[in-house]
Amino acid sequence: MWNTVFERLHPGARSSDAEIARAEAELGFALPESYRSFCRDCGAGLANGHFRIATPLPYPAADLMTRAEIIADSINAAIAALSATDAPHRFAIEDGDLSRLARACFFGEGEDGSFLFWDVAGAGEYPIWVMAADLETVRFGGDSLDAFFRRTQGLTILDVLVDGTPPLASTFEGIEAAVLARAGEASPPGEPA
Repeated sequence: MWNTVFERLHPGARSSDAEIARAEAELGFALPESYRSFCRDCGAGLANGHFRIATPLPYPAADLMTRAEIIADSINAAIAALSATDAPHRFAIEDGDLSRLARACFFGEGEDGSFLFWDVAGAGEYPIWVMAADLETVRFGGDSLDAFFRRTQGLTILDVLVDGTPPLASTFEGIEAAVLARAGEASPPGEPA
């Protein structure tokens, strides 16, 4: 399937079924099939020249569990800092459903500072949402990971990203396991990789 989503596809470190099962056990819900397929076939890397999708791997730089926690903690800290001002922090969610933020599981980051998350209500494919770098604007991204990538490769990107970004390249550039392993070694002594 992914060779029809990306005109140029160079896979990176791919997730095993055991790694995917580990992530599902830790998260407490089944991962969407489009994402599971992406993890097995594409792996870690840069999609559409813009999005880094975290996948279940033993490398913290790309691991879903590690990245999801770091993203959520960073967003919560930034929102707390923004809320310390006189004006309370407000979200502008495309459909107005603020409850989806309580169900958010972050799994990707855009080069523009945006964040991707699933609204994990229900089962099966979870809707993908994009939180803009302003940490206020939240827009619908797609019903599945392949649909999301296709939407950002065409003019429908204007409905997804807030800054008028032109359609993105139909590419996937994987990151090899050896590179991810070296990234983990680059941490200062005594600090987690």
